[in-house]
Amino acid sequence: MTAYTATQTISPAVERTKSYLFHPFKWSTYLKLATVACLTEGFFGNFSSNHHSSSGISTSTPFNLSSGTIALIVIGVLACIAIGIYLFYLICRLRFAFFHCLAHQTKEIRPAWRLYRTAGMRYFLVNLVVGFIFICVFVLVSLPFFFGFYGLYQSHRTGVPFDLAGFLLVLLPFIGVVFCLCLIAVAVTVALQDFILPHMALENLTFGQAWAAVKPRIGAEKGTFALYIFLRLILPFLAAVALVIVAIIPLLIVFGILVLLVAGFHVLMENATGAVAFLWLSIEILLGLFGIVLGFIVVVSLGGPIATWIRNYALLFYGGRYQALGDILSPPTPAAAAPEVP
Repeated sequence: MTAYTATQTISPAVERTKSYLFHPFKWSTYLKLATVACLTEGFFGNFSSNHHSSSGISTSTPFNLSSGTIALIVIGVLACIAIGIYLFYLICRLRFAFFHCLAHQTKEIRPAWRLYRTAGMRYFLVNLVVGFIFICVFVLVSLPFFFGFYGLYQSHRTGVPFDLAGFLLVLLPFIGVVFCLCLIAVAVTVALQDFILPHMALENLTFGQAWAAVKPRIGAEKGTFALYIFLRLILPFLAAVALVIVAIIPLLIVFGILVLLVAGFHVLMENATGAVAFLWLSIEILLGLFGIVLGFIVVVSLGGPIATWIRNYALLFYGGRYQALGDILSPPTPAAAAPEVP
């Protein structure tokens, strides 16, 4: 397979994405694949609403909680953490399934899901360890700045005028450190998903073995890989901005009409009682659910092609440098049989 440069890979990845998602086009299949792509690439937005109650002011404070309430809060927090870790495992494993589907140009997620149970678990554990290390590094690096902010706060409490210069001297280096850590985290994430994962999927390697295979490839083309990571991050952002600009007016019209309808039904419901109030409330809830579903479809429809392009971009770029992957993406032409000698 041709070893594309980072810029040469852009156009083939676009064509591969168009072929995979739209030829032939079927809405149910498109939504399924786009949803998987958004999940694996993190293109989903969270749809949430805040509900405010006017029933009165609570006199309880976090410091007046009973031991039973504290125990329930702790259990709830631990349950949320456990659920979050499990969902992250599912996403890690789904990345392998989507990798397989794109590499082999198949649209069946379930068979691919079943192939990578062991590799998916290894990849998940590696991501957990890497994430934990980054959290520890961030905490350790942030401690001096925390003490600096705390010292300024304590000085201000004693009546000393706010030291803006001292605050900036602490804040600006802290922003720089956080920015550097973010860059490192992004580079590590790209390396794990775009370079390490293919080796773990195709050869069932451990993380150490996969990294040993990836490292010399990066070392041989440092500039090319650096440009790839830059484009891998900036191009999806630019594409998302362009899509939002194109779609913003139609979306404002559609969702504006929906909001006006909900607001109108809410006004009509204020003085209604009995069965009429229940009817208006049911209609309002249905409109709200319709808005959530519509928002989901919009996010998937806009983000799915971009997320799929990201994965195709990674496959085509690294496929030219990793023969096992390249042979799947572009199978070598069988050698012609030698003519028989009479």
